[in-house]
Amino acid sequence: MKAKRPAIEDLLSVMAKLRSPTGCPWDREQDHMTLRFHAVEEVYELIDAIESGDDHEMAEELGDLLLQVVFHCQLASERGAFDFEKVARHITDKLFRRHPHVFGDVKVKDVAEVWANWEQIKRGEKKGTKHERPSAFDGIPKHLPALLRAEKLVKKARKAGLAKAEKRHAKTSKSELARQLFALTEAAQEHGWSAEELLRAEILKREQTLRKAENRSSEPKTYRKLVRGGSRG
Repeated sequence: MKAKRPAIEDLLSVMAKLRSPTGCPWDREQDHMTLRFHAVEEVYELIDAIESGDDHEMAEELGDLLLQVVFHCQLASERGAFDFEKVARHITDKLFRRHPHVFGDVKVKDVAEVWANWEQIKRGEKKGTKHERPSAFDGIPKHLPALLRAEKLVKKARKAGLAKAEKRHAKTSKSELARQLFALTEAAQEHGWSAEELLRAEILKREQTLRKAENRSSEPKTYRKLVRGGSRG
């Protein structure tokens, strides 16, 4: 009896067939640009499945997300750039390199040290290449939803010693803060503005200010000075 091929091999073969001259007209029309937001949609559907606790739905949505990976790999293979094997090998090697406390003899005492080692190794990998990230704020995806991007910016600023949490919101409960966020969205709507666009524009100003502070000095800056100063200076 002939052994079944691994499922991933079947998936790669199906994708190649869909892109072939005798394949599907829709699949043959696609390119990286036309597909770029499909992956985002699949991720959000996966999040819904995870939060629902439905394992069947989660497995299906993970398959849809995997299809996006395979689709892009097929497109890249057709133009001689890379293939699924290279992508899988790249991430496997990366995980091996960035976990020396698992696959090497490095000792860590907590998650903070794991994160610090990961960042140090990543900087070393990219140093001297066109992908080098000299700024603490490099690498934040520009297409993240505004609130997620703001959180990333603040988190990176704090880890880089360029921002410190203020105490004025210490007594604010999570529910009260949630109400405030929603109220701000309502206020924007009342003026005919998009809260998403307003926050995105503000993030750009704050990021410019933080980058200037980062370039001026390696001394830690307080979040009060940086944020209240807006985009000036």
